[in-house]
Amino acid sequence: MIKLLFFFTLAIYSFGIFAQKSKNIASDGINTCAGAVNIFENGDFNLQFTGKKSQSSISNYFSLESVEVGNQLWVAFIAPSTGELTFSADKHSGFLQMVVFEQDRKEICTEINSGIAEIARMYIKKESHHIGLDFKTGNGFMYTLKMQKGKKINILFATEEKSTDKMHLKWHFEPEVIVASEPKVLDRRFDDFAPTFSIKVRDAKTRKPIVASISIEESRGVDGLYVASDLFLNIDRKADMKVKCDVEGYFFKDSIIKTTPYKDQHILFTLTRVSKGMSVKIEDIEFKAGTSIITDASTPKLRRLKDFLLLNSQISIEIQGHVFAIGDNSIMGQKISEARAKRVRKYLIDNGIDKNRLKAKGYGNTMPVFEEPKFSYEEQANRRVEILVL
Repeated sequence: MIKLLFFFTLAIYSFGIFAQKSKNIASDGINTCAGAVNIFENGDFNLQFTGKKSQSSISNYFSLESVEVGNQLWVAFIAPSTGELTFSADKHSGFLQMVVFEQDRKEICTEINSGIAEIARMYIKKESHHIGLDFKTGNGFMYTLKMQKGKKINILFATEEKSTDKMHLKWHFEPEVIVASEPKVLDRRFDDFAPTFSIKVRDAKTRKPIVASISIEESRGVDGLYVASDLFLNIDRKADMKVKCDVEGYFFKDSIIKTTPYKDQHILFTLTRVSKGMSVKIEDIEFKAGTSIITDASTPKLRRLKDFLLLNSQISIEIQGHVFAIGDNSIMGQKISEARAKRVRKYLIDNGIDKNRLKAKGYGNTMPVFEEPKFSYEEQANRRVEILVL
């Protein structure tokens, strides 16, 4: 009997794993709050309406009288950390309705049936088959939902009565980067009377300290990796110090600093938080003139971009190629910009980045930084690679 129970439990567990990996979900229980599909990870999911009437009651919510009760499916999610939720739900035709319920204190389905669970978001018009939560609102999309760690939500999706359509759900939860309220100070000075060299790392928007990985190279005596928001050193020689600064959830920043042992030097790094829709130029990625061949001097910066994507595994990007040319966008310029973007993408894939996180697109000379460049540095600014966070 014990062995039978063990294999029965194992079979249920194995089925659960299979369902999550395949991400194709269909169940009679999916049309009830208690049978809601649990989302454990970011990704794409296919859920199928059963065409059967839900036994879960929302009748205690007068604002939800127009929600279709004859055909529903439910999804459940518990925030693994403090963060922000976005998702999109889509089916080929008809309409989709959406109600996001937040748990208060008791079991969430009991709260929903009693009419006391909070409605965090709702879209109940029967006008769109593509709805969700996003930073850009309108046309079926509501604002993103900020969630505290451990907070539970259940989402009701509804569609036409008796429809057994599949719904594609694209789910993304972005953990919040916790900015330190107090600086983390690392003092490696060996002489209280010698000049001080300091590096401070701050959030570009809030100006609060961020604990960063600070890598120092080409400066004998202080080379190494430091973890701090405020780093204090003594410098005993002149050098062209290479400093790399990394924080998960922020764009990296590099700098070459001319150091001196004769006076205090205070360096401030302000890092920008990564957010959807943000575009950033990647400095020092250069190509041989008129080609998509990447110069050897560009390799260190490509490695930095690769490290950034490894550190921020939840981010997908579009690699954008731009060229410098006078006049209208030419076929040749367009092709070169596309080839350059694809060449960068290939480098990242060859070095371990999932190809599904990377798109490549060429813009020719349609998006110049300087409309009428007068100097060589302005021409170079137009000849660039940027990344767009998707």
